Amino acid sequence: MLQTLELETGASPKAAVIWLHGLGADGHDFEPIVPELDLPDTLAVRFVFPHAPTQAVTINGGAVMRAWYDVYAREGQRREDETGVRASQARVEELIAREKARGVAAARVVLAGFSQGGAIALQTGLRHGERLAGIMALSTYLPVASTLAAEASPANRAVPIFMAHGRDDALIPIERAMMSRRQLEAAGYAVEWHEYPMAHAVSMEEIADVSVWLQRVLR
Repeated sequence: MLQTLELETGASPKAAVIWLHGLGADGHDFEPIVPELDLPDTLAVRFVFPHAPTQAVTINGGAVMRAWYDVYAREGQRREDETGVRASQARVEELIAREKARGVAAARVVLAGFSQGGAIALQTGLRHGERLAGIMALSTYLPVASTLAAEASPANRAVPIFMAHGRDDALIPIERAMMSRRQLEAAGYAVEWHEYPMAHAVSMEEIADVSVWLQRVLR
């Protein structure tokens, strides 16, 4: 089981957000955002921030850091390590199972993530066997896209998906995110799309939009 940080916005939460950090960060990365979401007192949510395992990352010269999967360059493009993606998917499934054991139904669980974490949120959420409350994918893209048609779970065909990206993102260009959006929409998924005048980051405008969306899917 992954090590996690947890914040609860009220007593006995019956909803959970499992929020995955980006490459080289850790579970502390999005912890400060919880109070900024300004969720109503009536919505008790457990925010779970896992720490990714450490591993060497090829595209960063083999430096060891927290990562959900390896990244390497092939034919001039950044590529994800499919084996690593699937290993992280299995770890996130364990976290969902733990929330269910603690009394939070799958339909009240949101999978969220930034960059690499957002890729794993999409990978896991679209394949999870029970309907989830939603998938939030920030500054990211759809990994292992070629297998989605065969592996997609019917239970999450109509899951709410929030995708957001910075127009000035040089690390994951917005064009890649828009391609993922088109792939999802072509497969029949409804994507709520947002873009902002920012780089590979999170803005206050984005946090406000995330808050509105979370309240809607968890109400």
